[in-house]
Amino acid sequence: MTAESWELRCQALLFDLDGVLVDSRVVVERTWRRWAERHHMDPVALLQIAHGRRTRDTLQVAAPQLATDAEVAWLDSTELHDREGLTEVPGAKALLTVLPADRWAIVTSCGRDLAAARLASAGLPLPEVLVTSEAVEHGKPAPEGYLRGAERLGHDPATCLVLEDAPAGVAAGQAAGARVLGLTTSYTAKDFPGVVATIPDLRGINIRTTESGLAVTISTPT
Repeated sequence: MTAESWELRCQALLFDLDGVLVDSRVVVERTWRRWAERHHMDPVALLQIAHGRRTRDTLQVAAPQLATDAEVAWLDSTELHDREGLTEVPGAKALLTVLPADRWAIVTSCGRDLAAARLASAGLPLPEVLVTSEAVEHGKPAPEGYLRGAERLGHDPATCLVLEDAPAGVAAGQAAGARVLGLTTSYTAKDFPGVVATIPDLRGINIRTTESGLAVTISTPT
């Protein structure tokens, strides 16, 4: 297999967490399957929309009658205590190691405790800027999280590159005015209209720090 490489310039990178830095698919799917079994629901339909959204937002779409504090708490607690199978997305640690601390943030739909636990389980660092579900009124696909992440880093969202693995997150990044790079860890490339490119994981990204910002070289399989 050959690869095509090209470069873009940006001021900062805004990462989603699950499916972008941490491969948590087995935990997410295990949790939602358990929850669906408890309520005699089809887990497949739930999993089609669960990736990339806050727990409550998923429930409000899939089962609004069950979008209660108790159900949200059960789902969040179950995910928090299930760490079996968590790994880094290939290339994540190497990429974060070369990024200046003030040039990247994580914008995730999960809570702060869960985000910290997943990063630790995958051997990844906690960023200086971490925007979690508690910090926003409206979750993805609303742009609020990415707008806040860019603001806390001190950059215009239009100068940032968002890395996402779910349609809701891609829509959030685009609505914030950022360019979006899609990872096909949870969905396929056809699910990401309007992204600058899609890649299978983070091994195809190289970063150089320049006087004017970041030079990001992206290698995509051809």
